[in-house]
Amino acid sequence: MSTLSTKPPSGKPVKKDPPKREPGGSSAQAEAPQGEHSAFKLRLRRVREAMGAQELSHLLITSPLDVGYLTGFLGGDSYLVLGPGRPVLISDFRYEEELAEFESLCQIVIRKRSMGEALAELLSGEGVERVGIQAEVMTVAERDALAKRIGTKRVAATMGLIMRMRAVKDAAEVALIRRAVKIQEDALKALLPTLEPGLTELEVAARLEAEMKNRGSSKPSFETIIAARANGSMAHYRPGSTKLAANQPVLIDWGAIWQGYHSDMTRTFTLGKWPKPIAEIYPIVLEAHQRAAAAIAPGKSTSEIDKIARDFIAAAGYGENFGHGLGHGIGLQTHEDPRLSHMLTGTRLEAGHVCTVEPGIYLPGVGGVRLENDYVVEADGAKNLCSLPMTMDWATLR
Repeated sequence: MSTLSTKPPSGKPVKKDPPKREPGGSSAQAEAPQGEHSAFKLRLRRVREAMGAQELSHLLITSPLDVGYLTGFLGGDSYLVLGPGRPVLISDFRYEEELAEFESLCQIVIRKRSMGEALAELLSGEGVERVGIQAEVMTVAERDALAKRIGTKRVAATMGLIMRMRAVKDAAEVALIRRAVKIQEDALKALLPTLEPGLTELEVAARLEAEMKNRGSSKPSFETIIAARANGSMAHYRPGSTKLAANQPVLIDWGAIWQGYHSDMTRTFTLGKWPKPIAEIYPIVLEAHQRAAAAIAPGKSTSEIDKIARDFIAAAGYGENFGHGLGHGIGLQTHEDPRLSHMLTGTRLEAGHVCTVEPGIYLPGVGGVRLENDYVVEADGAKNLCSLPMTMDWATLR
C-alpha cells in the first residue's frame, strides 16, 4: 500500500451524502465556520509548518481532542496521520457513517485490523523518514510497539506541538465557548429558585446537570461541585449527602459543553443570612477577582496576573487560605494552557487566550468563597464571557 494512498483500504465507496446531525452539544463534529472545513484546513497548514521546523516527514496525532481540533471529528478512538499528501484519519466501523462527511478534508481509513497494524502499513513505506509522536499522550508501551513495527530511528518525540496552537482560540472557538457559558448560566438561573434547606448536594448537582443537558450540553464540563456549609473549604470537593441548610453557604462550581468546547464558572451563595466569617471574606475574594481581571491584557505574564489577586488576599490576612492557582485556560478541555499560577513559570498572554479567573478563600470547618468567570484576551484587555452577577446581594437566596 502507498504510504498515503488516496483509496480507503476498506474498498468501500465513500458516501457522498453526509449524515444529518442533530443540533446541540452531543454532536461528534464541532461546528465549522463559514466555508467547508476552512478553519480546520488553516490549522492543518499551521501544523505542517511546525512539522517542517522540526524536520518531521510525518506526524502521528493520537490525542482524541487534537484530532478533533484539526478535523472537527470528536468521536474518539481515531488517529490522524499528517504527511506530504492528504491527512489520513484512521478509525473503525463504529464511526464509518459519521466520517463520510470528512472525506473532503481527509482520507478516511476504516481499519480491519488493530490500530498498530494499520499504522505499520501506513508508516512503513518509502518517504517515511521521521515520524513525530505526541510524547505527552502516547504511552511508553505504544511508542515501543510503533518503533518495533516501523523502526526506532523513524520515531521522534514531540511535546505540546498542537496544545500550543489550541491555546490561542479563533473567533469560532470563542463563540462556542460563549454558547457553553450561556447554557450553564441559563441552567443555574433555572436551578436557583428551587434551592431550599434539606436538599442534598447530590440532588442539587443532578438538577443542575439535567438543566444543562436540557439546554444542549452533552455532559457537564467536569464533575459538578456542590459544596454545602463547611464543605466549601475544600477547593475540589465532590458532592455527597450533606444537606443545604438555612443561613449557611453553598459553593457551586459547574460547567457546560457545547460542540466539544467547555465553560467553567463558580458562584458562592447563602440560603438566608451570611455567616459572619463568610460575609467577611466574600468582598475580599470579589475585589481580588476584579483587580486581576482588569489587569489581563496581551503581553502580561500569567504569574503577574496571579500575583495581583494573591497579594490582595494576603494583605487582607488570608494568604494561607488561597493555595491554588488563579486560573487556567479552557477550550476542548476544562483545564488547558495558559495557566495563571504562582507555581509555574509565567508565560505571556496573547490575544485569543481564553482563561478563568477564580480566586478563593477557604476556611476549614467553616466554608469557603470562590468566584470564577471566563475571559477572552483581546487586543486592548479582556472581555468577560459570563454575565451572572457576583455581588453578595445577588448571591443571597431568600
